[in-house]
Order: sequence, then C-alpha cells, then structure tokens
Amino acid sequence: MNEHPRNLIGIYEKGLPYSATWAQRLWMAKSIGFDYVELSIDEDENRIQRLDWSAGQKRELLTISQDANIPFLSMSLSAHRKYPLGSADPQKRSKARDIFAKAIDLACELNIRIVQVMGYWVFYEPIQPASRDLFLEGLRWGTERAACQGVMLGMENVEGNAHISSITQAMEYVQTIDSPWFQLYSDFANLYALGHDTPAELKKGKGHFIAIHIKDAKPNQVRRIPFGEGCVDFLESFNTLAELDFHGPFLIEMWNDDAPESEQIIKTAFQKTRSFLEQSKYASQQG
Repeated sequence: MNEHPRNLIGIYEKGLPYSATWAQRLWMAKSIGFDYVELSIDEDENRIQRLDWSAGQKRELLTISQDANIPFLSMSLSAHRKYPLGSADPQKRSKARDIFAKAIDLACELNIRIVQVMGYWVFYEPIQPASRDLFLEGLRWGTERAACQGVMLGMENVEGNAHISSITQAMEYVQTIDSPWFQLYSDFANLYALGHDTPAELKKGKGHFIAIHIKDAKPNQVRRIPFGEGCVDFLESFNTLAELDFHGPFLIEMWNDDAPESEQIIKTAFQKTRSFLEQSKYASQQG
C-alpha cells in the first residue's frame, strides 16, 4: 500500500459534443474512462450566463453529474479574454471582477475545486503601461475571494509572447501574490509551441502545480492538433512531472465542436494519454 495512487484524467467540456445534453456528455466521458469533466466559462455569452444559473439549474447539473458518477473537478475561466482584468476600460474591469466573483461562487456550489485563470493582461485591446498592474490587482482581488470560498486558482501559461507564456513568468505572480490559494495550472503544449525548454520550465514550478492541461501542438499553433501529430514530447513531460512528484489531475484539452467522429477522437486521446503515462516514470511509482 506504499505506491502512489494514479493521477486523475479529465476531459475539457469542449471536447464533448456541443449539441448533446449534459447527461449525454457526462455519460460519454464516464464510459470512455475519464475521471472528471472541466466546465468552461468562456467568451460565449451563453456560457457566461451560466454564472447566473438558478439554484434549481445548479442542482439539476449536480444530480446529472452524480447519476453519471463523474464530477466537475475544475473550471476553465477564459471569459476574461473578452472582459480582461487588466483592461484600460474601468467598466470592463468591473465586469471582469463580477465574472470572477460569480465564477468562484459557481465553483463552490458545483463542488469544483480548481478554477483556471488565463495569463493574459488584456486580449483584444493594446497593452498599456498600466495593464500588468491592473491585472495583478484583479488577481489579488480574486484570490482573496477564492480563499474565502475554499476554491483554488491556477494560472495558465498561455500562447503568445506578450503576456504570461512561460512557467518562469507565471511563478512571478505566484510569488508576488503569495497565497496558497493561487498556484499553477500549467499547459506543457504551450511551452513546446513557443520553443521553450519544457523540462527546465516545468522544474521552475515544482511544488506549485495543482493541475496540468495536456494536448498536442505545433510551433505557434496550439489548437485542434491530433495527438501524435505535433511537436509535444509527452513522455519527456510526464517523466519530468513524475520526477517533480506531481500527482494532481491531468486535463485533456480538446475542441471537437460537433464533429461526427468526436467520440472516437476523445477515446484515442484518452488511450494515448494512458499509454504515455504507462510508459513514463509514473508507472514505476504506481507499482
């Protein structure tokens, strides 16, 4: 009984068919073998409106999740690309904080433990001299509220070189905010896509990872790359994370929309991920 338990493997909501019901999506994820699903609160106003779900709507989703025996363990909060914490527009910053607070509340009510925040100061507007400081101020504000609710925040290293595109940069915010409730939710494919020394970057985050996004990527292209067709060295990354004693959840990040073959694409990604883990140093740790 001394071996480590295996890492949980989850699937991003957007990897599941968009037109399916919640029950259909969750049962599909469970039948494939996933341990959990990551909820998306993105720029789409329909998804932002989830933050205003009634108590009955939240109870209904929890019941569906419990019936399928698969939880929502994490949330991807990318609505801040549309309403950025670092915006020069005070109305947008106010909206960003409102979204932040409601996302934390929703996470608490759906038993979600981790909210991933994006490493963009701003997205659709030019970076201003005050952008970084405003972004940091917003993160501090959100971290205080997350702490009060017992919800973890995790910073993602994003694509693009103008913001937080490396773990080295993300760690500056972790150290500055200096809260156990604000840590790293990293994406090693984004590191490969930008040409970083991925093992070296992962080592910079030792002891601060709360979850990891996994996907394949190509140079400067981080979406919709089938597993095995990009530049990501999965075995190298899993070996490094095993050496760092990371035993948190892995989340397969995919965008399948309503592709007719989406279920098979998801199965293949899950099977390849399990295969990489079984070939990695995690296998010997798990006995």
